[in-house]
Amino acid sequence: MGTRDAIARIIQLVGGQDNINKVWHCMTRLRFDLIDDSKIEQSEIKKLPGVLGAQLQSDQFQIIIGPKVNGWYEQLQETLGQRDTPAASDAKGRKSLVSLFMDTVSGVFGPIVPAIAGAGMIKGLLAGLIALKVVSPKSETVMVIDLIASGVFYFLPFFLAVSAAKIFKTNEYLAAAVAACLMYPTLIDAAKALATHQPDAASALWLMNAIPVSVFNYSSSVIPVIFSILALKYIHKWVDSIMPEVLKTVFTPTLTLFIGALAALVVIGPIGIWLGKGLALFIEGLFSVSASFAGLVVGAIRPAAILTGMHHAMTPIALQNFSDRGYDMLMPMMFMANMAIAGATFAIWRLSKDRQDRTVTLSAAVSALLGITEPALFGVLTRYKKAFIAATIASSVASAFIAYFGVRLYGYILSSIFSLPAYIGPYFAFALTGVVIALVLSFTLTTLLVGREQNNTR
Repeated sequence: MGTRDAIARIIQLVGGQDNINKVWHCMTRLRFDLIDDSKIEQSEIKKLPGVLGAQLQSDQFQIIIGPKVNGWYEQLQETLGQRDTPAASDAKGRKSLVSLFMDTVSGVFGPIVPAIAGAGMIKGLLAGLIALKVVSPKSETVMVIDLIASGVFYFLPFFLAVSAAKIFKTNEYLAAAVAACLMYPTLIDAAKALATHQPDAASALWLMNAIPVSVFNYSSSVIPVIFSILALKYIHKWVDSIMPEVLKTVFTPTLTLFIGALAALVVIGPIGIWLGKGLALFIEGLFSVSASFAGLVVGAIRPAAILTGMHHAMTPIALQNFSDRGYDMLMPMMFMANMAIAGATFAIWRLSKDRQDRTVTLSAAVSALLGITEPALFGVLTRYKKAFIAATIASSVASAFIAYFGVRLYGYILSSIFSLPAYIGPYFAFALTGVVIALVLSFTLTTLLVGREQNNTR
């Protein structure tokens, strides 16, 4: 069965095309918002070639494909005719806040992860070359490479605006226009002047001497633009509903942009900035109580979070940390979790006797080593519960270790073994030791626990 046939079968097994309200993808999964979840034939979907797993999580049906998910998604969209049925969402009823949050985070960040991961990898390699003194940090070569790597993060609000507009089903170009207002040089220059305590710096710009527009630098920000585009959706609907037909073509987008941009600048943007700072402060507070305890907790929940599809919830916090503090301590823990998952999967590969199982397991282990853990989790570790426990323990211990020594990252990067150059500097030895702990401990524990279980069944 080829990919196209498998996709046609998936559509049938989720209840047919009429049961699909919305579909999108992240790095490894096809994610469905279905009208009636009871129509899903999950066990049959899991049997399809190329499908690594499937689960219903927080009102969202997820099919794990692995690194080839983008190709599957494109063929799925082609088969569906890129059909969009916004009215169908009402048929399913009101979702819980958790479901809405997870749908929004995974939907917004999933499509843009390749861009930020690619840029982050370049940024990490550049940091390694500078640390090794291969290139001078003040050279024009570094300037050119840095602008290639940093452009995505600086202009992140534009990427988020377009992606959020697709999820919220509103006009993508109006969304980009709202992001442009937040990123306009007048506002950014005023924020920089305020940050550097220049004598003429103002904390707000006044509209008609009555409405304050708070001065913030929204470059690299996450939360303000997402909530601004959510508001834009309802503003556009309201304006369109009251506008006479003859005036809609010109005045609906005009009024929508004006009200939407003003709402973003005056209310939503500032609230989003402070909310983002609050989330970052909460995480920082956890670290201030005990860095090791924070690492222990984050490391322990990370494998389960990936398994349930909730791992995207950490991405906005990490990106906000980069924006506010210039560094983040969560992503190194994600790195440790991936290495622990890889170590446990390598152990299963070593213990396995079946030739076909060994091939699949080795592929999953290498994929985890390169930062894509779903094939290992869904294809291997869910079948070996003790191996999953071993990976969780190793992830927790390794994360606690690196947190104790303050290991941090200065730019977003995929949590892959190739991410190590990004840690070159004062924390490199501890990051490298953490990787060794994660790999060796998970491999050893899995060998002991699963190996003993296999011996007892002989």
